[in-house]
Amino acid sequence: MSQKQELTDVLMVGATGTIGQLAVHAAQRHGLRPRALVRDIQRAAQQLPDVDLVQGDLEDPASLRSAVRGADAIVFTHGSGGDPRPDAREHIDYGGVRNVLSVLGAARPRVALMTSVYSTRSDVPNASLWKRRSERLLRASGLPYTIVRPGWFDHAGPTQRRLVLEQGGTADGGIASDQIAETLVRSLLTDTALGKTFELIAAEGEEPSDWNGLFDPLKADGPYSLDGALDPADLPFEAEPARLRADLDTVRSLNTSGA
Repeated sequence: MSQKQELTDVLMVGATGTIGQLAVHAAQRHGLRPRALVRDIQRAAQQLPDVDLVQGDLEDPASLRSAVRGADAIVFTHGSGGDPRPDAREHIDYGGVRNVLSVLGAARPRVALMTSVYSTRSDVPNASLWKRRSERLLRASGLPYTIVRPGWFDHAGPTQRRLVLEQGGTADGGIASDQIAETLVRSLLTDTALGKTFELIAAEGEEPSDWNGLFDPLKADGPYSLDGALDPADLPFEAEPARLRADLDTVRSLNTSGA
C-alpha cells in the first residue's frame, strides 16, 4: 500500500449511516483524522463520540462551505434510503455530490464515492440512475477519485472475506458492510486505485493483504470521461435533461477555472 503522508483530514459524508460509521472507524485505524458532516450535532455526538463533527445539509450548498474547508479527502457514503420524497434520490444521492463539489473552490481533495453495484443496470427493477449521474459529476470534476459500487450490504457469509472487484456492470452479489468501509478508506491510501470505478462483492476466501495488487489490474477511466472504463454506452449526454447537462458543464468549468 502506498500512503500519501499529506492526506490527514477526511470529510465523511453520510457518517451517521451504517457504512459511514464503519468508514469513520476505518479512517481512524489508518491514522487519518475523520470529520463527520452531520445535520444534528447532538444526535451525531451519541453515535460518533470523540469524532470531529461539522454541521451541514447536503441540500444546502452554503452550509457545506465550512465543512469542506481544509479537507484532504472526502468519503461519500450518503444515501436517500428512508426519505419518502419521490425525488429524494435526485436531491440526496445526486444532489449531495453536486453540492459538495460546487463549494470546493480551488481545493482538490482525493475522493472515495460509494454508489451501487447496479449503477449502470437499466434492466434491474428500482435501480437508480441518480447514483450513476453522481459518478459522472465526480469524473467531470477532474479530482483524484475512486468510485466503489458495492453489492448487497451484509449479504455475505462469515467465510466470504475475499474481495472481488469487477468492471462492466455485470457483477451481482453481497458483501459485508465493514468490507465496504475498509475498501473506501484503502482506496484513498493506495495509488493503484486512482481514477478507477469498480463493482465490489465478496466470495469465499481470506481478507486481502495486498491492496496495491488488488486495485492494480482494474482499467482506469478515461480522463474526464462521463462513465467508467467498461460501462455500457447507454446513457448519452445529449439525451439527459437540460438541468443535468448544465450541472456537468458547471462542474467542468469549476475544474478548468479553479474558481
